Parts: sequence; structure tokens; C-alpha cells
Amino acid sequence: MTEQQDWREETREIITSLLEDGSNPDVEYTIEHHFSGQDFSRLEKAAVDCFKAEFEVTDAEELTLERGQTILCFDAVKEGPLTEEAIMAQIEQLLPIARKYGIEYDGWGTYFEE
Repeated sequence: MTEQQDWREETREIITSLLEDGSNPDVEYTIEHHFSGQDFSRLEKAAVDCFKAEFEVTDAEELTLERGQTILCFDAVKEGPLTEEAIMAQIEQLLPIARKYGIEYDGWGTYFEE
């Protein structure tokens, strides 16, 4: 399975779960795409590229993992419909940015909407 297929399958599962729980399919969702890495300079450059791609970008934060390792992370945020096509289009914009700077794209999330 390709990376794109993996993200498509995960996206489908997240959307299905939200809708089965009663989340409103007809509203705009805040989609938060997660990035992480250990090099602040690379993260900063990736954040600039995300901003240029018309995503809102959060400030970088430090996160300590279970094994004690510290990483830096930020989110690229965009409003949109809770559809596989819309979210995959966003992912397809963001994956090349993560690759370009050698950082991790850690997936996306959103919130239940009434």
C-alpha cells in the first residue's frame, strides 16, 4: 500500500467514525494537520511553506514523548468540509512540504460538530 493509500484509508476511517457518532456532515470543520521534527529551522521553513499554501499555522511547541525524547511540533489548519476528497486534497498539498524539509507529517484531526 502506498503512503497516499494509507492516508486515504485513515481519512475514511476518521470521517466514518465522526459521522457514526452523530457529527454534523453539513458544517465546515477545522482540519488540523500535524507536523513534527527535531530541527526548529526545518520546522520553521515548513511552516512558512504551509502559510504560503494558505493554511493557518500554529506556533511550534515542544512535546516530550513517552521515552523522554523531545520533539517540536506545529499544526497547519484549514476550514473545510468533512469529505475524503477535500481532506485528501489538503494532505496532497502538505506531504511534499514535509518531505522537502525532512520532517514528519503526523496526520490530521478535527472536532465533533453538532
